[in-house]
Amino acid sequence: MGFATLLVAASLWFSFGIVSKVQDREVDRIQQWANAVERKSELVKLTNQTFDELRTALMQLKERDRQKVELWSMAIAEINKPLDDYSLVLNILQSNKEIPLILTDMGENVVSSHNLENLDSAIMREIHADFDAGTIKKEQFDERFKRMKNDSLRRFISFWRRDHEPLEIHLYEGVKQKVFYFDSIYYKTQKLKALELRGDSLLESFSNELITNEYLVPVMFIDKSSREVIGTNMAGYDSANPSALIDRMVLENDSIVVDLGSNAQGVIYYEHSPELTQMKYFPFVQFLIIGLFILIAYLGFSTFRKAEQDQVWVGMAKETAHQLGTPISSLMAWNEILESQGVDKSITSEIDTDIERLSKVTDRFSKIGSASVLHEENVVDVLRGAMDYLRKRISDKVDFSFNPDREEIYALLNPSLLEWVVENLVKNAVDAMDGSGSVAVSIHQKEEDVIIDIADTGKGIPPNKIKTVFQPGYTTKQRGWGLGLSLVKRIIEDFHKGKVYVLKSEVNSGTTFRVVLRA
Repeated sequence: MGFATLLVAASLWFSFGIVSKVQDREVDRIQQWANAVERKSELVKLTNQTFDELRTALMQLKERDRQKVELWSMAIAEINKPLDDYSLVLNILQSNKEIPLILTDMGENVVSSHNLENLDSAIMREIHADFDAGTIKKEQFDERFKRMKNDSLRRFISFWRRDHEPLEIHLYEGVKQKVFYFDSIYYKTQKLKALELRGDSLLESFSNELITNEYLVPVMFIDKSSREVIGTNMAGYDSANPSALIDRMVLENDSIVVDLGSNAQGVIYYEHSPELTQMKYFPFVQFLIIGLFILIAYLGFSTFRKAEQDQVWVGMAKETAHQLGTPISSLMAWNEILESQGVDKSITSEIDTDIERLSKVTDRFSKIGSASVLHEENVVDVLRGAMDYLRKRISDKVDFSFNPDREEIYALLNPSLLEWVVENLVKNAVDAMDGSGSVAVSIHQKEEDVIIDIADTGKGIPPNKIKTVFQPGYTTKQRGWGLGLSLVKRIIEDFHKGKVYVLKSEVNSGTTFRVVLRA
């Protein structure tokens, strides 16, 4: 057993060693690729500088857009005042065709919108089919158009305020309005170009190598500041939201930071290859297989050992029955001679009773190892006969009580073997009481089970011995093999398919054994 344990430990140690080496090799490969990326970072340095310049220009464009909106807001406020010449104000209002605007009251209820022609066209396309089909009238068309536009404008307001604080317009005494606006078309176009310029340059430097390098483990390369994906060889990930995948890889491995120059940094996240992941589980599978093999071997050995024990039991029982046969026949002949010589009838009668008893014991031993033949019998009659026999042969200091629930309780049993069980349990009880005390045998039926309880007032069984009392060799006597209770267990559980166990036991108070038979 120790050698087998050592062999299993050596096998697992060797397997884990291989997995560790493969894992280290993959990490080295990632580190080498990271070093190559760092060396190539000079190739994108110019692109980063250009992007920084474009970003500065974009900030200026954004400021210019806000100034235009402020000028437009002032024009709205002025047009509500009495002026000699409105031409300048009108020119300012009409000149803004780039920046989308929404004008609301202070409760953010829409008053008007500007430069949202695409929204109007989309709404009209959506409801025009019903209007053309004649299912709605002109008034319903106008009402639906107005409602849908207001819903869309409210969503715009909620979205725009994230990037641009609204402006307040003081129209006249006590009356104010809000102006919500978004990026101009020119600003969005320039921003998109800047992102494409930077992204294309980085992807051109790194993505192709990532995708075509079949020896590289799954990798994701992102910009540390913007968290944008520069390149990856992982197919099927959510490009709009890679954070879930990144979080998973962070839990599995440490990330690698790569210096891209010009205060820019990239981060490499990676996970081990599918082959290595499978190899990690191999030692556990190996351990499971070895454990299963040991379990099967143990069960096979236990079954073989039990079969061997059964053969010993059967052989010993049959040999005992065979050895008893000859002296019993001789005793029967001698008893007949005594009767013919006129010996007292009471003496020969008792000898006949004991000879009959020996014949019954011989019959019991001969049944060990044979197929059990069970018949429906009255348990009360069988046990009463056994108790009557025991009363005459046990000390008068033992008080016997027999308490069946009723006179007829039937169960499938072999009368001879069941009597043997009761005799063994009662004799053990008498021995536990040192020949003085009381033994109570009760019988009752519970649903499909017939329950026999045998209680004594003896020494009791220590709690740590209760589970071992039915094992061969257990005995508290100076002489004896400790086979009585083991034999009881075999008769009840193997022959009768029932149960026998210690129901309760207290040291110096007594023990109750319970036998359960099928009704």
